[in-house]
Amino acid sequence: MASTLNGRTEHHSKLLNGHANGASELRREPLKNSGSIDHLDYVDVTPIIGREYPTAKITDILHAPNSEQQLRDLAITICERGVVFFRAPQDDLTIEEQKQVTYLLGKLTGRPEGHGLHVHPLYNDPHNILMANGKTDPNIYMINSEVSRKIYKTMKGRPGENGEPRDQAWEWHSDALFENCPSDFSFLRIQETPPSGGDTLWCSGYELYDRMSPSFRSYLETLTATCAQPVFQSASEAGGYEMMSPRGSPLNKGFDFAPVHPVVRTHPVTGWKSIFASVGLHVSRINEVHKYEDQLIRDYVMRLITRNHDCIARMHWTKQSCAIWSNACTLHAATTDIHLVEGRRVGVRASGIGEVPYLDPASTGRREALGWPQN
Repeated sequence: MASTLNGRTEHHSKLLNGHANGASELRREPLKNSGSIDHLDYVDVTPIIGREYPTAKITDILHAPNSEQQLRDLAITICERGVVFFRAPQDDLTIEEQKQVTYLLGKLTGRPEGHGLHVHPLYNDPHNILMANGKTDPNIYMINSEVSRKIYKTMKGRPGENGEPRDQAWEWHSDALFENCPSDFSFLRIQETPPSGGDTLWCSGYELYDRMSPSFRSYLETLTATCAQPVFQSASEAGGYEMMSPRGSPLNKGFDFAPVHPVVRTHPVTGWKSIFASVGLHVSRINEVHKYEDQLIRDYVMRLITRNHDCIARMHWTKQSCAIWSNACTLHAATTDIHLVEGRRVGVRASGIGEVPYLDPASTGRREALGWPQN
């Protein structure tokens, strides 16, 4: 990745896909939902983001005669709504089926050839816990707060490490933003959870974009962000184990954990603009601006997240419930309060790897595309 200002300008030109100013044709035609899963009961979490299926079983979709059509429509729904929840216990879903669903959601909606499921860089860390079947899988990341503290002990600046109250804003992120090709879909199933605590929140990147003034969001479209995550190299070196490579794409390899991504990107499935690389634990700096301006921009995006709670979908986990989300149009954050209650939170996550993020000048915000009012 380019590291100089001229290099960033060249890189950003590539992110814009080579379109001349004023281009009118989208790089990719938005996909249309065929209605094959309209028979499923659902409720939208808010008008802005999220959909919950209270009774649907993912195995019924996976094994339906028209399973690929249903999975494609599910993927489009996820990309439009940001995140979907399956509330009924999905205890009949195997690990292999969870991986298959995650893989097909991307494949059926245009994931690049040669891209598959992500392999976590620290898969070889001995602190990783086993799956329920006593095995490990390179395409499965086990979610456990106790394990995370051990694996990421070399990470600098972790909230609460100095005895101060933890800043939950640090938790916001999109999965694998530290890769040249980040995650497209992520699929998390919770296997163990205490009766309270550990909720996950998702914020709509579409709506963050639309809530900005036209002049300000146009300015953000000119910016990129460096998403450096040095903890993977420091953790593997401290632990004395090999880094996983490649990781779901030939472009995700070695110790290359400092990609440059657009602050505003176009979602390849919907064609809508979304705030993307802007805040959270994987964004090291916003380029093309001074350090103080970088912080001002990040503070403003975080202000939008914290002061617009209608942009948020919150999942209170129950055993074997699931969430599947699009990383191209959402940020998410775990609530780190499990230490206050009895029990532990254990989840099984699979993530796909999408394309190199880009901003298509011909794309629009969601509100403009759908004819919604601007406020």
